[in-house]
Amino acid sequence: QVQLVDSGGGLVQPGGSLRLACAASGITSSTGATGWFRQARGKDREFVASIRWNGGDTWYAASVKGRFTISRDNAKNTVYLQMSNLKPEDTAVYYCAAQTSFAYYPTFPSKYDYWGQGTQVTVSS
Repeated sequence: QVQLVDSGGGLVQPGGSLRLACAASGITSSTGATGWFRQARGKDREFVASIRWNGGDTWYAASVKGRFTISRDNAKNTVYLQMSNLKPEDTAVYYCAAQTSFAYYPTFPSKYDYWGQGTQVTVSS
């Protein structure tokens, strides 16, 4: 059983930076990818980035590639999402998610089994 606690959201101005963290418990050798999704007001939940727990392979949505970086610290059982050059369209509730076991491609909500409570990111001047 994996439990996730995501944090780090807040209010930032356009062009600013923010780092989200996802603290995970119950990680096993078979745990798959951990990913970040976001859901803006009036929109469906969309993929942002993911990283394979074992191996470190990464995937990014085109809209954030070059601006966001996903990383993990296995010793701390924590996944991070470093966001830079934030735009108003990045405003959303961001959710951390994890797979019981890895499945290609880890870019869809349906491929994840566990979810954090969400953390609000607001980009506004």
